[in-house]
Amino acid sequence: MREIMIDVMLDAGIDAGQVPGDVTVRHAVAAACMQAGISRKVTLCVRFADDEAIRELNREWRNKDVPTDVLSFPMQEGPDYTLEESLGDIILSWPFVVREADRLGLTPQQHAQHLIVHGVLHLLGFVHGEDMDAERMQAVERKAMKQLGLHDPYAGQDIGADDD
Repeated sequence: MREIMIDVMLDAGIDAGQVPGDVTVRHAVAAACMQAGISRKVTLCVRFADDEAIRELNREWRNKDVPTDVLSFPMQEGPDYTLEESLGDIILSWPFVVREADRLGLTPQQHAQHLIVHGVLHLLGFVHGEDMDAERMQAVERKAMKQLGLHDPYAGQDIGADDD
């Protein structure tokens, strides 16, 4: 079993009783790593923020002045990261996740688990800018979600590239 070290952070105003707990976050990270073929030590941070905080990050790093559901900030490039360094940070806008989950007919915790899986894969070097990359990433996401006993996030959708 790989060692997983996760620092879960909550911004002011985010209710700890509403967001996924440490065990749930750890399971999502472990599923993503397992399905991506990662068996080494993994260290990362998962932060639950508000819309304004993620909007500012999205504007600064992606030149998009709007809130989004999740952002990933890798600290290392590719699958050959060193054990001494963190993979990076995953930031979720909890209010955005709640709204999006409601629109999708999911619980916020279910949707957050998918976004954590998605974010971990980005930290591991997966991308979805081109159709083939998107198909590969989404296949791993589907397997991780199945491992977690959760919904297929891409059921009924054409697999392909998107803009985030």
